[in-house]
Amino acid sequence: MLLRAQYMMAHTANGMSESKPPQFILASASPRRRDLLTRAGYVFEVVIADVDESAFSEEDYSASRLAEVLALAKARSVAARYPDRLVLGADTVVDSQGEIIGKPADAADAERITRKLFGSPHRVITGVAFVRMRDGLEIVRSDVTTVFPRPLTEQQIAQHIAGGGWQGKAGAYGIQDTGDAFVDRLDGSLTNVMGLPMELLQRLLDDPL
Repeated sequence: MLLRAQYMMAHTANGMSESKPPQFILASASPRRRDLLTRAGYVFEVVIADVDESAFSEEDYSASRLAEVLALAKARSVAARYPDRLVLGADTVVDSQGEIIGKPADAADAERITRKLFGSPHRVITGVAFVRMRDGLEIVRSDVTTVFPRPLTEQQIAQHIAGGGWQGKAGAYGIQDTGDAFVDRLDGSLTNVMGLPMELLQRLLDDPL
């Protein structure tokens, strides 16, 4: 209930219900996560986590667990430097028929991933972690969205790879960039596919389990 208490205090401070949401640190360099939080009205600052994601073997975890472990590692990395602050970590992976897919290594890898993902439905999983070292607070959850893609033409694939929009994105695409051209429908949260499930985030702030 610690996050709920902080949330309520932020909204009732000085007797003003319109006070800003609780302040926290976002342990991520993702511009998409920053944009989602800013649009939702959250007050936060960004401190990039120092985590070697390659040190976490995909063979050791399910897709959901890997996303949670990486989100927690990022939050802990920054929280260790700011023990009194609440830190939000997040990580997104894609599960395609049992293969865990992260960010592409290069253009050739991006093309391989694109051909695989846009041939059948795939799952996008984002892990979300809140950490505060001072009182030992650690909350970790994940959200899953199933993406039903549209078949892509060879021209669409070539243009996507040449455009470079796949860089730094799990699954080699950003739904906010490709939109209806790549995706037929979603089963789950759109913001989860964008990198931060805002519905889950709000539930954690309102009433963490």
